[in-house]
Amino acid sequence: MTDNKNLFRITEERRRVLLIEDDFVCQEMMKESIGDTYDVVIAESGEEALDIIHEQHDTLSMILLDLNLPGIKGLDVLSRIKSDPEYSRLPVIVMTSDNEAEVECLSLGAMDFIPKPYPASKVILARILRTVELYEDRETLRMTERDQLTGLYNKEFFYRYAVQLDLYHKDEPTDAILFDVNHFHTYNDRYGKVRGNEILKRIANNAMSYVKESGGIVCRSGADTFMLYCRHLDDYQALLDRLSADLDDGGSGENRVRLRMGVYVNADKTVDIERRFDRAKMAADTSRDRLTDPVGFFDHSMREAEILEEQLIDDFHAAIREKQFVVYYQPKYNVKQDRPFLCSAEALVRWKHPTLGLVSPGTFIPLFEKNGLIQELDYYVWSQASSQICDWKTRLNVSLPVSVNVSRIDLYDPELMDKLLNIAKKNGLRPEDLLLEITESAYTEKTDQIVTRVKNLRECGFRIEMDDFGSGYSSLSMLSRMPIDALKLDIQFIRSAFKEQKDTRLLEAMTGLARSFGVPTIAEGVETAEQFTELKAMGCDIIQGYYFSRPLPADEFEKFFAKEYEEENLC
Repeated sequence: MTDNKNLFRITEERRRVLLIEDDFVCQEMMKESIGDTYDVVIAESGEEALDIIHEQHDTLSMILLDLNLPGIKGLDVLSRIKSDPEYSRLPVIVMTSDNEAEVECLSLGAMDFIPKPYPASKVILARILRTVELYEDRETLRMTERDQLTGLYNKEFFYRYAVQLDLYHKDEPTDAILFDVNHFHTYNDRYGKVRGNEILKRIANNAMSYVKESGGIVCRSGADTFMLYCRHLDDYQALLDRLSADLDDGGSGENRVRLRMGVYVNADKTVDIERRFDRAKMAADTSRDRLTDPVGFFDHSMREAEILEEQLIDDFHAAIREKQFVVYYQPKYNVKQDRPFLCSAEALVRWKHPTLGLVSPGTFIPLFEKNGLIQELDYYVWSQASSQICDWKTRLNVSLPVSVNVSRIDLYDPELMDKLLNIAKKNGLRPEDLLLEITESAYTEKTDQIVTRVKNLRECGFRIEMDDFGSGYSSLSMLSRMPIDALKLDIQFIRSAFKEQKDTRLLEAMTGLARSFGVPTIAEGVETAEQFTELKAMGCDIIQGYYFSRPLPADEFEKFFAKEYEEENLC
């Protein structure tokens, strides 16, 4: 790509002009006309000119081209310049006495003409200055609107041109397509950024080749993400194959570069252009890791989900104010002794929506994690749970620790510790009354920063439970430095271990790993007596799940533990 420092020269640096002219007299006349203003480089043949262009194209401001050259003729030189993506933007002024050549030269990409015999010097200078200024203005715009690696539009200009495309083709069925490289970050890590960039440039070239042939526009919208806006297609697999051409260098299996694609077919032009590509991305996300079916399509169910998400976001703050979010409690039992006993509970949020009814946390939690509202929801749950612990202590003389979730985004909040301490103090609690559940995956991003933050929380007295252990990618060396007080096994491990072909070896290994680090193991999602018995036998310390109780609203949970304590006293 052209370097900015070569594009925007300061006034003391003279612009460089390549004069391709074999006639000595004409050379001298042109140098006499422009030599005081421009740095003139001379080539006396087409071959020499192409060599100079190859070596110096970054420093050239324009080319003056005589058509009547020895060897490679002027028209061929012009054609080669304009057909090479590296040089095609260089402006060319043709010098000729052949008026008939004008149309052909313009069609090949020449910007202007200087007739022979040469006009007055001031006319030549005026034509060159105008051409150079147009070129530099165009390059300035290109640098602004184009991605510098691939030469494609950037996202902002792509959206602008897409809107313009709609104006000129209002009734043309048009598809919004998003495609990217599956696990590109892994490819970059394995083979290096240089090779990764080469792959991106090949994808861009394939996409540009397609839109030049079939119409439409394309951009690079993210690290490895591209967007294509084009006439409605019938064969999207063929398009994906074309975009994927020549990416593998003969590689196969795990070395192959695989693209995935999401399509919003016949996009609704009354919908904002950005939203159209949001829908294409939703479709692409459905095809992640599907090797045999890498093309996803936006459909009516996705639209309904989109409408629901918009409503949930719109209704969020009212739900906080009106306390539509209700905290349920699921008991956690210590099973190390012969008789299990209630040792704590987990706070789980439910949304009792006034019109939608009970909304599943599987619907709103990922949504709020994505848009950042999870921070406000977490604070609400911490406050509600702390108030409930205080109420049980004061009214029933029952001190029961409660686990609350701390999201990844919470850990980047510099005021997190103060917020938690203030909530505890407000409700007369000790920090150990709140057990903080932090997912394993949260530790894998900016590990040092997160570990330091969690260490500070522990030093203040909060106990830390690593949630969903086994679902992330923490190494044993990383695990040894993670500040934790308990490992909570990912629920999927419990379910997988007790399927028809039962295999509990992984569970046994993980409970053994926890013991080696001197921390208890918590298993959630335990539903049957068989699961309970085997988990207890393999050394699991704490169990929660439907085997003991489903999550309960506070008043029902209160009755539950009152009965539990009554039975315990009877024993």
